[in-house]
Amino acid sequence: MTAPGLLAAQAKMRDAGVDQTAIDVFSHYFGELEAGATGLILEDTIEPLTDPPLLADVAIDEAAANEAFAKTAIIRLNGGLGTSMGMDRAKSLLPVRDGKSFLDLIVEQVRHARQATGAPLPLILMNSFRTQEDSLNALSFHPDVAVDGLPVDFLQNQEPKLLVDGLMPVDWPADPTLEWCPPGHGDIYTALLGSGILKALLDAGFKYAATGNSDNLGSVPSPTIAGWFAASGAPYAAELCPRTAADRKGGHLAVRKSDGRLILRDTAQTAPEEMHYFTDEFHHPYFHTNNLWFDLEKLYAALTERGAVLGLPLIRNVKNVDPTDGSSPEVFQIETAMGAAIEVFEGATSIVVGRDRFLPVKTTNDLLLLRSDAYDLGDDGGLRLAIDTAPLVDLDSRFYKTMAKFEARFPYGAPSLRGATSLTVKGDWTFGAGVVCRGDVRLEDTGSAEVIPDGTVLEG
Repeated sequence: MTAPGLLAAQAKMRDAGVDQTAIDVFSHYFGELEAGATGLILEDTIEPLTDPPLLADVAIDEAAANEAFAKTAIIRLNGGLGTSMGMDRAKSLLPVRDGKSFLDLIVEQVRHARQATGAPLPLILMNSFRTQEDSLNALSFHPDVAVDGLPVDFLQNQEPKLLVDGLMPVDWPADPTLEWCPPGHGDIYTALLGSGILKALLDAGFKYAATGNSDNLGSVPSPTIAGWFAASGAPYAAELCPRTAADRKGGHLAVRKSDGRLILRDTAQTAPEEMHYFTDEFHHPYFHTNNLWFDLEKLYAALTERGAVLGLPLIRNVKNVDPTDGSSPEVFQIETAMGAAIEVFEGATSIVVGRDRFLPVKTTNDLLLLRSDAYDLGDDGGLRLAIDTAPLVDLDSRFYKTMAKFEARFPYGAPSLRGATSLTVKGDWTFGAGVVCRGDVRLEDTGSAEVIPDGTVLEG
């Protein structure tokens, strides 16, 4: 007998016009949730991944690399609103350098790669309902980015939030949009199939896809990695980086003891009492960048054979229906991770890349660093570290967490950080033009709003 909560959720999704493929996948995970699945991956069921191949050791013939690149599509996850930074529109539209947004620079990266290799290299965004209009408007200023016969975006699906008490879809008349949530970026596979994009890419002769987050300008389109991936014959591959103390929150790959498959484990899949294993950068020495490569033919075969249900591990997130109101009802958000598909495909692999391929912007700390002279903007649209080690930036969240507050306190742009090892700001400080930081700079909270005059050199 079908659970009342599932019937109600399915009806709600149909009424909202959600694709049947997504409803089928949601139904699968509802069953897992109802059966008590937590999605936890316990430490004694895995072995650390300690010896993945290194891109630095790879030798790929340029002709072979370009041949693989010519069959590659670039897909960027573009559903994020940057709400943690106080934004209410696509995060990728945030200016990063020289007035250019993440999306502008992604377009420049694709354009440069096309010119350098002759590859058609379609760029396709996975948008959410909240990011689509603004993002497509921004892309309209780059009319050359479209590839004939292929759309420039597709929509991520949405699903109902479920009450923890009873697993019924939540009703929230105060803001009905809060009754819905995205299914995590693991939805990319369902959405590619349901939207028809996957079949369109195959029909157009494309064989590979390189995916990544739109707020990571390090994932520059790479013919070398495309050539390596094609030569490997693997159906799927993940880019990894060596972990440091700064990467303790990032997901990591591990080897499942039961079958030897590579798997992804995120924080939400780690038991609280085992977080010391998860955060130990020596125990699990590589982190997962979310830069992924997959074989479109093998993905299509797997999805069609399984009725669109790849069987990615469930991530059960407990939230308040209104994230800003801790007294609002608790709900389950059923999610999956894009990178978890590594365990689905036999022969899936990974490769360790340089840190320059991982430059995510999750906070205004990250944004200040990328806007500063600690990074150079290349002709290919890629940002690369201009010094040996990136300085650590720690801005007082009371005054710098949201973009409005951040921009007000850096009205002339970022200070020079090329000679800094760290910048720690406590309290309310507004930076003048041409401020230079050297060494370990620390500004203390004086209890009042302070201004750093133009041209000041702050010595650590």
